[in-house]
Amino acid sequence: MEHDEADGAAPERDPYVTGSNAPGIGQRSLEQAIGAQVRAHRARLGLKAADLAAAAGVSGSLMSKIETGQVSASLSTLQAVAAALNVPLAQFFAAAEEQRDCSYVRHGQGVVIERRGTKAGHQYTLLGHSVSGDLVVEPYLITLSREAVPYTAFQHAGVEMIYMLTGRVTYRHADKTYDLGPGDTLMFDASAAHGPEELNELPMTYLSIITYARNG
Repeated sequence: MEHDEADGAAPERDPYVTGSNAPGIGQRSLEQAIGAQVRAHRARLGLKAADLAAAAGVSGSLMSKIETGQVSASLSTLQAVAAALNVPLAQFFAAAEEQRDCSYVRHGQGVVIERRGTKAGHQYTLLGHSVSGDLVVEPYLITLSREAVPYTAFQHAGVEMIYMLTGRVTYRHADKTYDLGPGDTLMFDASAAHGPEELNELPMTYLSIITYARNG
C-alpha cells in the first residue's frame, strides 16, 4: 500500500511570509476592482442591484456578475452603468490604478515640533504621515532635554506605543507607572491620561507611534 510522505508532517511555512497576524491582501483583478466600485457607488445612492440594472438597461444577472467581478463587461455596458450612477466612467478604473500610501523621511528631515510652557524641553520630530485610508498613523521621535519637566496629562484618541531608545523614565498611564529604559516598550489606550512622571536619566529619546481612526 502506498503512503503519502506528507501524512502527519507539519505544513511547510513560507520563509518570506510576515510574522504579523494581519489578514493577507489578495491581488484583485480589474473586473473585481470595477465591481467593487460599482457596488460602492450603488450603496452610496441607496439603490438595489435590480434598480441599477433597470436604469442601466442590463439584466439583473449581468449586473450581479459585474459587481462580483465574474464578467469582463464591455465599455458600452460600463458606460451605461456609470451614467445610471451619475459618475464618470473613469471612476470605475481608479481603484485598479490606485497608489498605495507610503511616506519616506530622510534622516534629520522630520518635521520638528517644539513644546512650550509646561511641556518645555519636549521635542517631537514627526517621522512620517499617512495621507489616505481609515487609519491615521503618527510616528514621532521624542527627545526630552535636560530642561524638560514631567508632564502626565497627555490625553487623545487612539492607541499609542512608545519604544525607549536612550535615558530612563517612570512613565504614567492612568493609575499605574512603569519604569522604562532602552529597549522597553509600552503600548496603551491613549484616551487615559499619560506621560513621563519621573525623568530619571536625561536626555532621553523614545519612539512614539500613535494610531487612531481618521474620522473617529
